[in-house]
Amino acid sequence: MHASSAFECAITGVLTDPGQHHVPVTPEQLAKEARRAYDAGAAVVHVHFRNQEPGKGHLPSWDPQVARDCVQAMREACPGLIINQTTGVVGPHYQGPLDCLRATRPEMAACNYLKVRSNGTWAWPPMLFDNQPAKVKDFIDVMLETGTLPEFECFDVGIVRCVEMYVQTGMYTQGLPEYNFVMGVESGMPADPDLLPILLKLKIKDAPWQATVIGRSEIWPVHQRVAELGGHLRTGLEDTFYLPDGTKADSNGPLIEQLAEYARNAGREVASPQEARGMLGLKPLEAATAL
Repeated sequence: MHASSAFECAITGVLTDPGQHHVPVTPEQLAKEARRAYDAGAAVVHVHFRNQEPGKGHLPSWDPQVARDCVQAMREACPGLIINQTTGVVGPHYQGPLDCLRATRPEMAACNYLKVRSNGTWAWPPMLFDNQPAKVKDFIDVMLETGTLPEFECFDVGIVRCVEMYVQTGMYTQGLPEYNFVMGVESGMPADPDLLPILLKLKIKDAPWQATVIGRSEIWPVHQRVAELGGHLRTGLEDTFYLPDGTKADSNGPLIEQLAEYARNAGREVASPQEARGMLGLKPLEAATAL
């Protein structure tokens, strides 16, 4: 187990309405929020780019120039910050995410959910998030081209097993894969700390891992258990709006501060961006910047 844990801040989310919650949209807002998370201990920021037109900040953007502006603003505000970029898109048309990867060349990117509101209604219309092998291979190939580490998001036990299949079949050849166990999505794995030992049995030995935990009060025992079991830690306004005492977070900073407390409870320290690069097998900052 690593003596330190790398913290990832999910800074924005997919469709979260900035009119209702404190999620950043513009490059300037992203830089400010990234700095809050960075100062609290985040070495990695997971980002979804948003439409920059007035009144449309709740919608995604796959404009490469928007992506470049947002990433540049965060990098300038946070020296050494590791960018983890979303690629999630529904359907057969995914050129936009590929173009954004090539435009920003992030160190990491998600390689791929139905959500239900607390009142039992769908958060958005039910749909299949299709990630057939050919689509996953296209993303892996572009990430290899851009020097980007895929973060394999595992929404169920079967997906955890698929990651090893990507390695066995030669789809993924960049060394040890990085796992992200996504828990708390209604149609996937529940936010249950007792699941973690099972998932760890199924991942490739020594491969780095973390858990994304979606929800309210039920997520925090999972984060504590992740820290105890040696995983890296992630939270942010994409994953929750609430601190353990039920207080609504007004930024990503307090959420990351809570992870730092859990890491130290488990006898671990907060990894710097430079340390996180080493633990995740990423290029040193100088090499990454030169890409």
